[in-house]
Amino acid sequence: MFSLKKKSAPILGIDISATAIKLLELSRSGSKYRVESYAVETLPPNSVSEKTINDIEQVGEAVARAVKKSGTRTKQAAVSVAGSSVITKVISMPSGLSDDEMESQIQIEADQYIPFPLEEVAMDFEVIGESNEGAERVDVLLAASRTEIVDNVVAAIELGGLTAKVVDIEAFAIENTIDLIAKDFSDSSTDAIAVADVGSAITTFSVLENMKTVYSREETFGGAQLTEDIQRRYGLSYEEAGLAKRQGGLPDNYEPEVLEPFKENMASQIGRALQFFYASSQISDIDHLILAGGCASIPGIAELVESKLNVHTVVANPFANMALASKIPTQNLTNDAPAMMIACGLALRGDG
Repeated sequence: MFSLKKKSAPILGIDISATAIKLLELSRSGSKYRVESYAVETLPPNSVSEKTINDIEQVGEAVARAVKKSGTRTKQAAVSVAGSSVITKVISMPSGLSDDEMESQIQIEADQYIPFPLEEVAMDFEVIGESNEGAERVDVLLAASRTEIVDNVVAAIELGGLTAKVVDIEAFAIENTIDLIAKDFSDSSTDAIAVADVGSAITTFSVLENMKTVYSREETFGGAQLTEDIQRRYGLSYEEAGLAKRQGGLPDNYEPEVLEPFKENMASQIGRALQFFYASSQISDIDHLILAGGCASIPGIAELVESKLNVHTVVANPFANMALASKIPTQNLTNDAPAMMIACGLALRGDG
């Protein structure tokens, strides 16, 4: 089961990251969105690593806790798998084929693009437009992942009491959210937008050209490094350091001697990722850089990155123009907003 196609019923966006379950439910009235439900639930250590579920039961229990915490009654969910575990390919096919005919044709052609036996693969496809090869042909996006990876995500969601109606790809979910955020950019220059998603252990640097992902690269760097720095410096356990990082109460020398060097390092990592991109692309200028992930919430990080890289930089907040249901804790949502990019993009899949 692997589904790229749009759904039009209320749906929960469920992002399973290395450290937490992020749940989001949106409703829409006209062109305006409203946050109906939201929750972040911490995952036990090592239940997810390198974007792969290691313990389905622990993840399922965390999903159930997130659902309970959010108060949602919606049972259908959209989830995603990491781009690194998905093969995507645009192939040209004759126009005018029915879905069934196209599926049969793709099954025949997929063999040459997918390095696994087809019986071990979950696949889906979507027609994305007319092909450059002429009016008689269309471009079709083929997406495939190992069945085991998709099945584990679906099993965890089902253990949490939900039904997975959509299994998306992280990059496509982020595209949905960037499309929303880009509407706030005052100028019309949104040809090239970069996203630095700094998670717990991995930073994903992506570039969208005309709102489509054209580049993505993962680096081993994230907020866990800051937690480890706090742990070493102040003789705390890893859990205590993580709590102190979020809640404060560290000594006065924390900011100048621990946090500031981490911010400088983060800016350097993003700068390096940008140089890698420039070296492999014909694009020589980024119009906007969006900081996402938990580390984007660090005060002053956008200003530091902008001054170092000379690129207009903002912290991701997909909820800036959304109304909030009365039960939503506003300050918590604001703090978590940069880390909700994938969950938001998935929740938008219910927008018919």
